[in-house]
Amino acid sequence: MTDRGRAALRQTADRLTIGPSAMRWTGDRLVIDIDERGAPPMFGRLRGRITLTPSAITGVELPLTPDGAHVWRPFAPTATIDVALDGAGWQWTGHGYFDANFGTSALEADFASWTWGRFPTRAGSTCFYDARRRDGSMLSMGLAFGADGSARPVTPPPPARLPRSLWQLGRETRADAGQTPAQVRPMLDAPFYCRSAVRTCIDGEETVGVHEALDLDRFRSPLLKPMLAMRVPRRAGWRFD
Repeated sequence: MTDRGRAALRQTADRLTIGPSAMRWTGDRLVIDIDERGAPPMFGRLRGRITLTPSAITGVELPLTPDGAHVWRPFAPTATIDVALDGAGWQWTGHGYFDANFGTSALEADFASWTWGRFPTRAGSTCFYDARRRDGSMLSMGLAFGADGSARPVTPPPPARLPRSLWQLGRETRADAGQTPAQVRPMLDAPFYCRSAVRTCIDGEETVGVHEALDLDRFRSPLLKPMLAMRVPRRAGWRFD
C-alpha cells in the first residue's frame, strides 16, 4: 500500500488507476494489476496480477453506525480468486471476496474496536461484524450470502475467543456452542490490527475463512503514527509519464 497524491489518480466507469497499479472490470471479472515497492521488512518490487470472479454482485449496504456515517459494502462476498504475483510460491487459486468500507469521519472517531469474519459455506458465505462504538453501543451482525448474491440476516452463533495476537491484540469470532475456533494461518500482525485465516464451525459446518481484529484505541495513539508511515510509504510527488 502506498499513499499518493491526487495527480496519481485516474478513474473511469470501469477502471481505477492509482500510480502504476490499477483495477478494472472486464466482463464479469475484476482484474487488479500491481506494480509497487515493498515496505520494510519486505524490500524490492511487488508485481503481478490478481483476478477476482464473483459468483454474483450484491446490492447490500450495511450502516455500521445509526447515523450512517460508516457503511460496509460487500460487493462480492462469494468469489474465486486467482493470484499470480512475481515471486516463488506467490501463485494460487481459491476462495475470495471483494468488499469495501465507506465513511464521512475517521474510524477511530466512532469506533473503539471491531472484529470481522468472512467464512465460505456450501451455500455461499457468511459474514460476522462485531463492533464497539465510541458511544458505548455495540454492533453484532450476521449475514448469510447465497451464491446468487442474495442476502439474509442470521443470528450469529455465540462469541468465541481466539488467542491474542503476537502484539497481544484481543480477538474473538463466532462459533457454534461447544466449538473452539483456531487460527490456521497468520496473514498480518500489527500493533493495532491482525488478519488471519481462522477455522470455525457455523451451523454444524466446519469452515476456514478470513478474520480481522482492529483496535482503534491503539490506532489513534500518536506513538503508532510514525510506524504507519514506514509500512505505508508516501509518494506525494508521483506523476504519470
